[in-house]
Amino acid sequence: MSLTYPSPASGTVPAATDASAAPRTYQVRTFGCQMNVHDSERMAGMLEAAGYVPAEGAQADVVVFNTCAVRENADNKLYGNLGMLAPIKAANPGMQIAVGGCLAQKDRETILKKAPWVDAVFGTHNVGALPALLDRARHNNEAQLEILESLDVFPSTLPTKRDSVYSGWVSISVGCNNTCTFCIVPALRGKEKDRRPGDILAEVQALVDDGAIEVTLLGQNVNSYGVEFGDRQAFSKLLRACGEIPGLERVRFTSPHPAAFTDDVIDAMAETANVMPQLHMPLQSGSDKVLRDMKRSYRSAKFLGILDKVRAKIPHAAISTDIIVGFPGETEEDFQATLDVVEKSRFATAFTFQYSKRPGTPAADLPDQLPKAVVQERFERLTALQDRIAAEENAKQLGRRVEVMVTAQSGRKAEETHRLSGRSQDQRLVHFSVPDGAPAPRPGDLVTVTVTEAAAFHLVADPATPADYALRRSRAGDAWDRAQADSCGAPAPGATGTAGKTGVSLGMPSLPVRSRQ
Repeated sequence: MSLTYPSPASGTVPAATDASAAPRTYQVRTFGCQMNVHDSERMAGMLEAAGYVPAEGAQADVVVFNTCAVRENADNKLYGNLGMLAPIKAANPGMQIAVGGCLAQKDRETILKKAPWVDAVFGTHNVGALPALLDRARHNNEAQLEILESLDVFPSTLPTKRDSVYSGWVSISVGCNNTCTFCIVPALRGKEKDRRPGDILAEVQALVDDGAIEVTLLGQNVNSYGVEFGDRQAFSKLLRACGEIPGLERVRFTSPHPAAFTDDVIDAMAETANVMPQLHMPLQSGSDKVLRDMKRSYRSAKFLGILDKVRAKIPHAAISTDIIVGFPGETEEDFQATLDVVEKSRFATAFTFQYSKRPGTPAADLPDQLPKAVVQERFERLTALQDRIAAEENAKQLGRRVEVMVTAQSGRKAEETHRLSGRSQDQRLVHFSVPDGAPAPRPGDLVTVTVTEAAAFHLVADPATPADYALRRSRAGDAWDRAQADSCGAPAPGATGTAGKTGVSLGMPSLPVRSRQ
């Protein structure tokens, strides 16, 4: 589907690769899930391959919104942002705005009707068309709309501008074959399509060759990987194959589906040294009745059984989840069943959501939609319970030695605490300090420290002496230094003791790393 609309605000400007003009700048603003973050890396890569350069502080010549249709108020967030850009674009002839992602796939012409100053709209199946749509919009002075109903090229074959040099996302499949009544993803991303194992492992190897030591395998239902080519154990085989890649120290994956989570995957997690002791397992509801209404093809007993098996093989595994509160028809008894499963599950963390109607989903037409006040009250009870459990589970970490991969973001109190941040092997957030006289790490380096404080959402490690702190410089830290040099940024912590400047912004919030003074 390809349409054009008049776009009088676009103006005629040189192409990004016109040698007579300065390169045009871009910014990608991302909303939604990890899949969207990964898609944004593709968009950035496509734009840079076409001659665009990242905007550094100044208003970008091209602003791309990568949208979500799942999260609450996703459309309001998009149109609010587009409204704020309208006067800026009016004052800057030649500026362009593009909208892609799930909301673009769903709303299509509506976006151009509500925001006629937008230059290009593209969907989830044609991310690679972005530079061409921008060029056509400039050349024709008309807005371009191109929405495909199926994938034209697997996104992982497109150029990529990674947001991190020390870790990366690797998509192993796109789309979903399930029919959950609350979810619009299958309608927007289509049926599941699986990449060939060799292509996936080649991309992982390329990331490692570039300095990454951590990868996260992505799929809408990552553990159903292989369904397209008929191998039910393809995902566990893929995990084991990742374990054979030299230099790859951490492997994660998200998100699996409980109905398809099999024992061979648990065995592969336990027996593959670089697969991390961390699992995200979406519950959605602890009520079997609600699970049936959601068309989730498992029940609470099966869910708890999976967790028992994982913990029997991986005792220190940290398990997280997703939960929806207030699904249509949910009774107080149903909600209590969710609280009971949460109490038994002992999640390290939970992403909790209040149900809200999503046009185009079967659940939007179900009877017994709950009043907002009821949903809010239940949501508050659930989060209070989960916060207590998370604090109790984190308290069990006190005194443990943990290996932390340092990240380029620090906590919001970092300036006053002089702490850096990172993720432990089980994905817990750890804020740590560097003892006086000890060397500071770079993002991508690994430190081993003892947990000294615990809260519901993070751990703290303040080594008393340099002997309590161990630093292992890594290839990922070296890659961070090279990236800073390539972008003319300041040296990273550990090189001069000052903060490094992050590379390309994908529109995600970030904070600079600060070394201990």
